[in-house]
Amino acid sequence: MKVAITGKGGVGKTTLSSTLARLYAAEGRTVLAADVDPDANLGLALGFSEEEVNSIVPISKMRTLVEERTGANEFNKFFKLNPQVADIPDKFAREINGVKLLVMGTVETGGSGCVCPEHVMLKSILSALVFRKDDVVIMDMEAGLEHLGRGTASMMDQFIVVVEPGARSLQTYEKVKQLAADLGVYQVRVVANKIRSERDCEFIRSRVPEDCLLGFIHYNEQVIDADRNGLSPYDCSPLALEEIKAIKAKIDAT
Repeated sequence: MKVAITGKGGVGKTTLSSTLARLYAAEGRTVLAADVDPDANLGLALGFSEEEVNSIVPISKMRTLVEERTGANEFNKFFKLNPQVADIPDKFAREINGVKLLVMGTVETGGSGCVCPEHVMLKSILSALVFRKDDVVIMDMEAGLEHLGRGTASMMDQFIVVVEPGARSLQTYEKVKQLAADLGVYQVRVVANKIRSERDCEFIRSRVPEDCLLGFIHYNEQVIDADRNGLSPYDCSPLALEEIKAIKAKIDAT
């Protein structure tokens, strides 16, 4: 299973990504969680300490590695479009609670459609992850839609869009569907987070087809406290854990 989890900033992508990763790891699966957010928080949510997270250098920032694999440097502006990267996930991932974390970083220049050595590296690594056929790969994407414009996540089996019960958040879901189809990814599903009432549930159901709706995660002070304290929501909120288990069951059933 290869899933990219996306959505607007602050909707709860990292909570869902980290908890799904730990649930699969608890089953004995080989799980690789890729953090593709420039404001990388997935490590904390998986259980790493703040000091450990701060010590991790994103792949996109490893200039020597990027130059070595792509052949690009200040003297040579031409570079390989298919660099050798199959060894990178195992070589640079950090493991905790049975989950291998690979902090990818992001490309900070070039905008939509950017083709640069860093982008080529990231896309090549993600392509390599797809071919790890026995692994569960979960990508915690950056906020917004620029990564879809670059095609960084085009190799994934499906996108899961985390939304809140509001019109702007649902607009993001519609845009993700359109862009995902352009990339050849037609399975785009929704998890609704920060639900406070049945009215919120009905709003989501009125905007999202039933077969695309994976489930609901209710507004939860324990999850907020976990985030505030740099702890894993998996360890802090039994209710959120049960709700995400139900979401996982739907993912596994398809």
